[in-house]
Amino acid sequence: MKNKSTQREEGTIIESLPSTTFKVKMDDGREVLAHLSGRLRRFHIRILVGDRVSVETSPYDRSRGRIIYRN
Repeated sequence: MKNKSTQREEGTIIESLPSTTFKVKMDDGREVLAHLSGRLRRFHIRILVGDRVSVETSPYDRSRGRIIYRN
């Protein structure tokens, strides 16, 4: 069930970090530290540097997020 308070934004992967964590440059210029959602891990979706992704961020901490879709 989707949480209503999260905000969905687009960005580009700029760096791959250990343990399925990535640095994402958002369209507005911010950099976000994001991890893969459970569905992307479950179906072994590969994420590479340069991929366009959709990221969900919490209104409380805009510097961290969850990658929910690879475009």
